[in-house]
Amino acid sequence: MEEKDEALIQTLLEREPELRRYYEEHVDLERRLGAFQQKHYLTPEEEMERKRLQKLKLAGKDRIMEILSRYRSH
Repeated sequence: MEEKDEALIQTLLEREPELRRYYEEHVDLERRLGAFQQKHYLTPEEEMERKRLQKLKLAGKDRIMEILSRYRSH
């Protein structure tokens, strides 16, 4: 995410529980995906899990951006 998005997120985390949930999930998914990136080889099961996590992360990021856009339009 961009730096200005991060600043807005940090400002809104306390008063937007939905944003906090998606942001915490995003950070967790990023950490879990990082573990896969450390491996030189992924089994077919690990590759499927990596792709599943990527899709979840992208969906969560889209939702975060929707929430942020509500605040940018004010």
